[in-house]
Amino acid sequence: MSKIQGAVVINKERCKGCNLCVVACPTHTLSLSRGEVNHKGYAYCIDTGDNCIGCASCALVCPDACISVYKVKN
Repeated sequence: MSKIQGAVVINKERCKGCNLCVVACPTHTLSLSRGEVNHKGYAYCIDTGDNCIGCASCALVCPDACISVYKVKN
């Protein structure tokens, strides 16, 4: 039986670092960048691991629609 995982795609240039996605993630897959900023000067959201379950909670709470979540078979 194959396991379904999620893949998070983040538009780093649109992200304003509001941290809502990080708080909404039940598996702590997302965090804000440290020491790096986008062209607007904001710390942006990054994917920190491969434990995404594809729930899309992060994409639902993102006010700027910077996050897309895809389900991937492994």
